Amino acid sequence: MDANTSSSQTPSSCFSSPPGSSIFAIFTVTNLLLLLPLSTFILGFGFLRWRKQRPAAMNPLDVFTFHMVVMELFGMSSSVTCFTGAYKNHQNMVKVGCNMFAITSCVKMFFHVLTCMERYMAVVHPLTYRNLSKSGGVMIRNICVGFVWFLLAGLIALRLQMGNNFNMILFFCNLVLSLIVSSFCNISVVRVLNCAGPGEEVANAGKTDTIKQKALVTITAIMAVLLVRFSGNLICLSLGSSHVLSSYDTCVVLTSGVWFCLPSSYVLPLLFLHRAEKLPCLKYNKN
Repeated sequence: MDANTSSSQTPSSCFSSPPGSSIFAIFTVTNLLLLLPLSTFILGFGFLRWRKQRPAAMNPLDVFTFHMVVMELFGMSSSVTCFTGAYKNHQNMVKVGCNMFAITSCVKMFFHVLTCMERYMAVVHPLTYRNLSKSGGVMIRNICVGFVWFLLAGLIALRLQMGNNFNMILFFCNLVLSLIVSSFCNISVVRVLNCAGPGEEVANAGKTDTIKQKALVTITAIMAVLLVRFSGNLICLSLGSSHVLSSYDTCVVLTSGVWFCLPSSYVLPLLFLHRAEKLPCLKYNKN
């Protein structure tokens, strides 16, 4: 296979090829077996918690996680549509499913960004955070969540008018933005980790340090999975765009990039289970 044929391959076209469809099928089945039960449990657990307390009293981190889980379910249905279209050789199903999956995969990163910003505000600007928690915070949170869903719908509609490179450009722009925000939040939290911030009392220093450490763990975990996603997809795209691979190998490399999305799909659900003390691999102090 010559270099020109290899370089003409795109991630979307590779989903219909034999190697690409096989890799994406394994990815889809893996996601269904792992993420679907996890998402169902989190939504069920969250619904039971929601019935016991007022919606305004819910942890913002939990709200972001619930919405991301719903968006993950939407992304899973899109990946199933793409896989089914490839299996039946139905190009319209492949196009619709793959584009919706790609855009959903991009937009859900905003829930990572919102989580980092929430922890940043709680640690770096505690007085402002407390005031917002008492008045206006819920409205701001709901506006942010609504904007993310509006953005998803808008980008899906915009994709119909754009070229084949739209998904890739959108993906890396969102990923770079998410990395910049999470890195800024991480550095800011590290700077104040061992310093008494405004509004903190000496008697509460130990509790405050614990809050800061938990915030740092949350932001660092998010930043780490985003960095893995960025590095892995950048390597796959660079290799796929080179002139040294055959068409078959190019599709294998480009389609394999979807596997680097998995860690970012699981980080918020696992952090939620950790906050709820429901991770089976850890022992929690019930006292």
